Amino acid sequence: MPTSRLGWRLSLAALLGATGVVAGAFGAHGLRGDVSVERLSVWETAAHYQLIHAVVLLALLGLRTTATQAVKLRWLDAAEGLIALGILVFSGSLYLLVLTDTAALGAVTPLGGMALIAGWGCLMLHGRALIRATS
Repeated sequence: MPTSRLGWRLSLAALLGATGVVAGAFGAHGLRGDVSVERLSVWETAAHYQLIHAVVLLALLGLRTTATQAVKLRWLDAAEGLIALGILVFSGSLYLLVLTDTAALGAVTPLGGMALIAGWGCLMLHGRALIRATS
């Protein structure tokens, strides 16, 4: 992979990690007293999922070194894209739901969750490809 593409992916993971920390801090300090306890819990869930999956994106970058000539990176590429999309849609829709008190945004959140799950599935398929290549 060209260094510039790797740099963009690393930058995206770092940005999602940093904004996850900011979102968590904002929820703990900036929103307390301004939103209901239920909405604050929704915000915390969004920040939690964002931070976990930002770390997953970093780990996926490290997995690129496990690839061999026999293993294509298509499943790893798909996992990265789906997880990044999942973070944006899942956490983003929850943040907007809390900030705008628009319950309809809750209907968008499962789409982000499905993207996260699909990303994990692609990671599993990458693992299977590695197993086949080394058998």
